[in-house]
Amino acid sequence: MKSHTESESKSYPDVPITKPEFDNSEIDLLRQVLQSGWVVQGPFVAEFERLVAEFVGIPFAVATTSCTSALHLSLCALGIGPGDSVLMPSFTFVATANAVEQTGARPLFVDIDLNSFNIDPSALARTLDQLDSSNANCIIPVSLFGLCTDMDQISTIADEHELIVIEDAACGLGALRNNHHAGTEAVCGCLSFHPRKAITTGEGGMVVTNDVQIAEKTRKLRDHGASVPDLERHYSEGGSLLPNFDMPGYNYRMTDLQGALGVAQMNKLESVLRRRRAAAERYHRLLEPLEFIRPPTSPKGYQHAYQSYVCLYGADRIDLGSDDPPDRELVDELNRDRNRFMARIESKGISVRQGTHAVHTLGYYRNRYTLDSWDFPRSYIADRLSITLPLYSSITEETQVRVVDTLLKQFHE
Repeated sequence: MKSHTESESKSYPDVPITKPEFDNSEIDLLRQVLQSGWVVQGPFVAEFERLVAEFVGIPFAVATTSCTSALHLSLCALGIGPGDSVLMPSFTFVATANAVEQTGARPLFVDIDLNSFNIDPSALARTLDQLDSSNANCIIPVSLFGLCTDMDQISTIADEHELIVIEDAACGLGALRNNHHAGTEAVCGCLSFHPRKAITTGEGGMVVTNDVQIAEKTRKLRDHGASVPDLERHYSEGGSLLPNFDMPGYNYRMTDLQGALGVAQMNKLESVLRRRRAAAERYHRLLEPLEFIRPPTSPKGYQHAYQSYVCLYGADRIDLGSDDPPDRELVDELNRDRNRFMARIESKGISVRQGTHAVHTLGYYRNRYTLDSWDFPRSYIADRLSITLPLYSSITEETQVRVVDTLLKQFHE
């Protein structure tokens, strides 16, 4: 067994996959919270909600413990539960499907477009045409890695089939599609403030919506179903009495410590996004000569937020843009190559990651719904061949040159 000292001496990559940006502004606001004695959901959470709503251009924002809880609250507020089915892309973080499972509804997976990593509208339409649509009540499109999903086509399909649309915009803060912010074109959108995102509250999420009734219901549901939140009750006459509870709810409240972090982070968001986009543009230029790796793309009219910079490995050996999926054995061979390739890069002090996973290949969902890995081939390809490169607001051009030089050298090892 390794000693404590040996564990501490383990070397970690000196180029992280991401790096939150903190300074004295966060420390100053955290100090204010601690000195006030009000560390639960309070005035800083309310201010954080106001700043996010203003930034995305929507009237209501409701802070939660995570994007997962924001998705769960949204589903519950809209009445999704046992007997319902919710469509979603298979290539997404498992939390999207987990939130649906928590309601008792069933996730129905749809394949993606490899150019965007988002749900393929044509695959969505085909899936709905093949379904008994009486139980298909909702769709959760995902704006993955900071690129908005195609809400024009999705909304048209949803209207035709009378589907509720909840957007998983966990990665979408700062992402735009024809000047619409990610999460704002659905009934409600859900944002994340995990440390892998552009700004962070440690853990944390947000429901954004234009609907006052949904906003009010999610506010109550996040607070055990209370008719009045603690802070409002504290400052009102008769505050010594507990509120009424007209519905069962959850404890999905963000603390004021997290709210203070959020306020400080929001004040630097524009700068953070600008520098992340500039870093992404540098990668685009640096990667151009490397035929074996395909960088992310952004269609006309879209503004990518680059929550992650996710590439595809094996672009020199398979046609990633073809309508016909490549041979599965070739994908599996390239997957083994990619895994060895990433291990060599990590050994040189540079963090890389798989983009995310194809949920239908994960043990619980594969077994529960009797799914095969090749049922959604493009999601499988993205799972097996994606590589995320280090990207954060303070990354330097020198570091990015080192990353790309290392990719090239290790590819030829």
